[in-house]
Amino acid sequence: MSGPSEKSGGPLSYPSGRLGTMDIVIRQAQPGEYEALGEITAQAYLQDGLLSFGESDWYLAELRDVAKRAAAAEVLVADLGGRPIGGVTYVPSGGPMADLAGPGEAEIRMLAVDPAARGRGAGEALVRACVDRARAAERTGVVLCTQPVMHAAHRIYERAGFVRAPERDWNPIPGVDFTLIAYELTLSTAQR
Repeated sequence: MSGPSEKSGGPLSYPSGRLGTMDIVIRQAQPGEYEALGEITAQAYLQDGLLSFGESDWYLAELRDVAKRAAAAEVLVADLGGRPIGGVTYVPSGGPMADLAGPGEAEIRMLAVDPAARGRGAGEALVRACVDRARAAERTGVVLCTQPVMHAAHRIYERAGFVRAPERDWNPIPGVDFTLIAYELTLSTAQR
């Protein structure tokens, strides 16, 4: 995959090399897309069996509430041919959307790609866009947490240079045996 290209302040484009003439464009989600992006995120988690209680899982409402995320962080969308096929929440520093980020760190949350659109590079492009934003903002690193069974996501993170940070693993639901595993990417001065 080649790197991003920026067109006079416009969105970043990440050609995947597998799409022919159509590029995946990573850009900020627009309010009119929040509902569709929320449903893509919810369905990705549901279809992958990542919600303990299925449709009644409390986290499902959080996944669908893109407006809430956009009010507290930056929600990016992967656009293919004019339609959203995935999204991610980029937390530039602290605030209500940060779970793991320490001082100077950015965080990635709720990465999801429409199951029908997977394998085209959207997930990787979304992660790289977050890393690019963190570098541009001179963050010291990027962190994220993921479920142990999200093997495809782990491969995306590892290809982007993230490493496991087991000392940051945590349980978001006290009293329930549910641990999220952590990854981190250190951004050195030489990488900026």
